Order: sequence, then structure tokens, then C-alpha cells
Amino acid sequence: MESRWSVLFFSLILFFLASCEEDVSVPKTVYALDDYASLVRDDCRLNSRKIREEIRKILSSDTPEVPADRVVRDYYLGQGSFLWIDRLGADGRADTLLACLDSVAVQGLDESAFCIAQITKDLQRVRTLSFDSASHAVNKVMARLEYNLTKSYLRYAVGERYGFVDPARVFNHLDVKDSDSVHVEYHKLFDIPMRHASQEAYAEALRKISRDSVGEYVRESLPRHPLYVRLQRRLRDTPVGTNEWARIVCNMERLRWRVDDTPDKHRKYVLVNVPSFRLLAVDGDSRSDMRVGCGTLLTKTPLLTSRIHRMDINPQWIIPKSIVEKSIARHAGDSGYFARHHYFIRERRSGKRKRVRAVSASMLKSKDYMVIQEGGQGNSLGRIIFRFDNAFSVYLHDTSTPGFFSREDRGVSHGCVRVEQPLALATFLLDGKDEKIIDKIKYSMSADVSSLGENAKGRPADEQTDTLDKSRLVSSLSVTPEVPVFITYFTLYPDADGTLLSYPDAYGYDKVLFQCLRPLLARRHQAAS
Repeated sequence: MESRWSVLFFSLILFFLASCEEDVSVPKTVYALDDYASLVRDDCRLNSRKIREEIRKILSSDTPEVPADRVVRDYYLGQGSFLWIDRLGADGRADTLLACLDSVAVQGLDESAFCIAQITKDLQRVRTLSFDSASHAVNKVMARLEYNLTKSYLRYAVGERYGFVDPARVFNHLDVKDSDSVHVEYHKLFDIPMRHASQEAYAEALRKISRDSVGEYVRESLPRHPLYVRLQRRLRDTPVGTNEWARIVCNMERLRWRVDDTPDKHRKYVLVNVPSFRLLAVDGDSRSDMRVGCGTLLTKTPLLTSRIHRMDINPQWIIPKSIVEKSIARHAGDSGYFARHHYFIRERRSGKRKRVRAVSASMLKSKDYMVIQEGGQGNSLGRIIFRFDNAFSVYLHDTSTPGFFSREDRGVSHGCVRVEQPLALATFLLDGKDEKIIDKIKYSMSADVSSLGENAKGRPADEQTDTLDKSRLVSSLSVTPEVPVFITYFTLYPDADGTLLSYPDAYGYDKVLFQCLRPLLARRHQAAS
């Protein structure tokens, strides 16, 4: 950059500009480079070493606020090549990026977070040679331009492509499960497979600059989900800084996440939206919904995707160890308590059923014993459970205490999802609506099964009846083909009729997202929460 030709180039420009302002006599007809030395301005002399020094100064005072900022920092501290500038200034790629950044407000973001005004001014200075010896010296301007273009580009393009917030990192470090002076363990709350903004993703974005593919890459990064577009339109009509504006911004962020599977990829699926406390069952053009109960604020229902593969009628409930320790262990040895709740104890290693009076509280708290609730009337899982693979041992199921369905706040469970209309859901999951199978499910869900199998053990003979029509009983059915299930969290989401409705922020996730998005929002927007 500091070649003699660069010096000559700037000197000639300054010489001819001066010649245009006044009549200049030219006594010499042959000139050497030294003859122009007096016209050369130090503030217009390009120097790559000084540009890098200026970038390092910027890095020392510019605190990273989002993941993209740390990538930019590492790139320039690692002596990465200049991406946007050369000895001729900055070419049309910078203009392309500015054109793309025109839409940041439509995305719910703010221009100041993407240095748009500063980039525009510095491009003008470079192209009009408007430098001075202070804050706008050529190397300072070129350094600022190089750094801001890279920072703004990665913030916007990678953020729109993968999301500005990593939900797995944020939500899985939210609720403390256990801690000591050196270690903290958190409850896992988010387990939706998705693509993240990896180092390779950032490297790919940087390669697009040298290939002059900036515009194409940014345009491809913008979300195209129909609900995202719908929320964009709603955002335009919503006053900035209001709670409703913040709600829209948070739900738009959720739609940026590159999750591996989404409902729109399937004809038939089940979707549980936690804030609405409702379940949506979709089969082509047929859409129906029902109320559900989800986890409490302390025992949140995790967000996940899976496939329902089986439904069990009159299931036994293996009670989680946390509930045993908190609520059951203190009743060790109390046969009456266990009988009233239809609990029994089984040794894990042998599989044998143990007498209640033979098992102490410490034994119940150990990993060697299980407390199980018999299937049938009064079981906490209700009469039917819908099973799908997941890392949390949560399911959709019926309930023995349906009174809470009349409440608005239906955060009542330890994490599972309780459904209001279990028979309707079972019928929906069946591939063919075989009336005989439906009749068997309905009969089995209402029959007194206390005289069967494990349920009959230890019961008086007069309580064991033979009134069951065993030919109509069914205990388990495979769901074939498996039906995708999505447990999501949207505080703005269409109902079964397609009407966009708002829901309370049941677990406070909107507040968490908004806090993470703050660096990208205008200062006047910060009142929203």
C-alpha cells in the first residue's frame, strides 16, 4: 500500500486540484517524483501497518456484545487479511452491504447496532479524499471502515441465518439444579435439534466477501417462514418500545432458529404451545385443539421435538426419584398411605415386589428401589399415556384430576403434558379410524382393572371381580406411522382457525430473549421488557 506509485497518485491529484483554483506557471517540462514531495499529505498516506494498529485500538475499546463480535475480534487479532479495503479504497461490496442493511428496522433491529451511519460517512470520506490530521486521517478511516463492515456484516447475516441468540446455551443455563462452591448443574430445558452459528458458519460467511457474494448470502439468510413474514407486518403497525413490540421481536427471533424439523414439513402432527396451554392436532386441512396442563414454573415442561410411537392404556407410573424424596419417603412403612394412593415398592435388581413395612425411608431414597403407582382409576397418569422418545421422561397423558382445565394458568405438572381430551387425541393418532379399536380404547379407559395383574396383588378376595369383558381390553397400541410431536414456546401464535393470538410469558422466556437481544435494539427501545 505504501508504494511510490501510491504517493505519486495522491500527489498528482492534489497538484491538479490546486492548478484548477488559480493560474499556476509551470517552468519545468520534466519532473521527478521528488518534485511532488511538498504536495504529499501525511494524513493521506496509506500504511497497512498503521491500519492494523488502528484496528487494534478499536478492539481494545469495543466490548463484544454478541457472539459475532468475538469472531471479528479473533479474526483481526489473528492478523486476518483485509476483507473490504485495498489501496484503491472500498469497492461496491460495501455498497451492497449497506443496501442489505436498509432492512434492519423491518427485522425489529436498530441501525445503530450495525454502524450504518458511520460506515456511510467513512465511505464518503474515502471516495472524496476528505481526510484530515486528526480523527479522520486516512489510516484511521480505513481501519474503522474495515472493522465496522466486517462487524456489521457478521452480526446481520449470521444472526438472520441462525438467530442472534443460541437457545440451547441460554435456556439450559437458566434453572439451577444443584450447586456447590466450584460446580453448578442446571436443569436442561431445551432439546430441539438445530444448526448453530459454528466457527465453520462464520468462516463461510467471511469467504462470501472475497467472492463478491455478500448480497446473495445476506438475502439467503433472511427467514421466510410464513409466520415470520406475518409478524414483520404486525411489527410495522406496533409502537416501538411497547410490551407488544417486544413480544413480536422475541417471537421473530424464535423463527430465525434453524431447527431441523418443523410442523410445516408434515401433513399430520401434534403441537403443544406451552404459553397457550393448548395442544393443536393437525392432519392436512383438519385442525383441532384442546386444553393442556404443563409444568409449573419450578418444574418446567422442556422444549423438544420427537415422534409419538405408542399409547399405553391404564399405565403404571414409575414415580420420579425427586418426588419420592420430597413427598413419599417420609411415609415409609405406612401401609395405609401406600394403599390409599395405590403405590407399591419394587426392588430394581431383582424386580420383586417388596412389603411396605420392610422398606425404610433411606431405602426408598436410594437407587435400589422404585415406588410405582398401579394403573387404573386414580393413577396420576390417568387412563392413557402417549409415549415418545426424549431425554426428560416426559409424555402426553390423561389425568386423574381434570378440574384444573377450567383455569387460565394451567402450570400444574412436574414437566409432563396433561391433555383434556385423551380419547380424542388417541383417535387422532390412529392411522385408520377403526371403530372396533376406538371402542376397545374407550372401554379400557373406563373399565375397573383393579382385579388384573399387579393391581390385584394384596387385595381382599371380595374386591377382585370378574365383571370385565377381557375381549374388549387393550393395554398398548403402536402409533403407525409415528406422529411428529412439537413442544414449543410462542407467546404469539395462530390458533386452530389461524387467528394470531397473544399469550402470557408463562416461564419468563420472552424476558430472557429480550435481554439477550438488547445490544441489537435501539436505546429508545430498552423500556420494553
